[in-house]
Formats: sequence, structure tokens, C-alpha cells
Amino acid sequence: MTQLTLALAKGRTAKDSIKLLEEANIHFPDFHEKSRKLVFYSDDQKVKMIYVKAVDVTTYVEQGAADIGIVGRDNILEAEADIYELLDLKFGICRFVIASLKDIPLTKGSSIKVASKYTNVAKKYFARKGIHAEVIKLNGSVELAPIIDLSDCILDIVETGSTIRENGLTILDEVESISTRLVVNKASFATKTDEIQYFINELKAVLE
Repeated sequence: MTQLTLALAKGRTAKDSIKLLEEANIHFPDFHEKSRKLVFYSDDQKVKMIYVKAVDVTTYVEQGAADIGIVGRDNILEAEADIYELLDLKFGICRFVIASLKDIPLTKGSSIKVASKYTNVAKKYFARKGIHAEVIKLNGSVELAPIIDLSDCILDIVETGSTIRENGLTILDEVESISTRLVVNKASFATKTDEIQYFINELKAVLE
């Protein structure tokens, strides 16, 4: 029996991920979100799950420590990892936006200072626009940056937009839609094709 290793992202989408797996008859009897364990096995031993930080999922998959991963597309885009993105799991839906306190022009040739946790995504967005951007890395409370004049605007993820509004910011542009995805290591897809395809088909059957 060829066992698959699945890297599952901790955080806001973990509960939905486990629910989807269970609906696809992939059960991890020892798993609960507050457990300090990091490795879990499905009841049929066909899947070993490693429970890791969302930002690390793409690294585990790219490096081959995991064959497959379940993680938000925000982390996939930021990591720029050399992996396959094969299935949209249709939950954890949100979007990347540009937001600011004032209506600043996002015009070609202009210069801007932007704060974001997602520096690679920000750099690519402004490069596409032809805007010179100084990107400041922040790991939390990104909305604060324009308020204290650390930046002109932010690039961040929003679900409802309430945090943006509560801090007096306005959305200037929508960058990209985000949801939770299934990603696959390229070598694993070649060597464990049948097992991975079966896993994907089980999830697809639930999603459809």
C-alpha cells in the first residue's frame, strides 16, 4: 500500500478541510484542532496528515515532505512554489484588495508605499500596473499602516470588508479572488498518480 502524506493548514480553514475529508470518507480519528500532535493517520492508514502552519504548507509540498496539501490560495500566490494547484475546494473564500484612507490614484508611472503581509503578491500587482511600489512587510494589523502614515495603502485579504471599514479605509481595487485549494508535489504526481487521482476524485465527488 502506497501511503499519501497530506499537509493540512492550521487556522481558519482547518475545520472546513476536515469536514470535507470526512464527507469523502477520509477520517482521522485522533484529530482535534486543539491537539498538540502534529502527525495523524487516517483510519485505513492510507493517508498520513501533518498539521502545519498555513504559510509552510507549500514548502512541505514543494520539497516532497508532503505529497499533497490543503491551503489557501493566498499562501500559494505568496510562496511562488513550484507545485501543481489541482482543485478549488470552494471554501475559505475571500479576496485580495488594495485599501487606503484616501482615494489615491493607482496610475501607471506613479510611486506608492504599500504595507502588506503578502509582499510578493503586492510587488507583482504593482508591477503589472506599472506603478513603482515600496513594499513594507507587516505580519499583523496591516490596517494600521495608513492610519499612522507608515504607508499610502495596504494589500490585504478581506472576507466581508468590515475590518477595513471599521478602521476608516476604503477599498480601491480588487486584486484577486482567493479560496482553499488542493496542491500536489510534481514528483509525487508522477510516482503516485493513481493514489493522488483517487484522492482528488473522492473530494470532487463531495464538491459536486
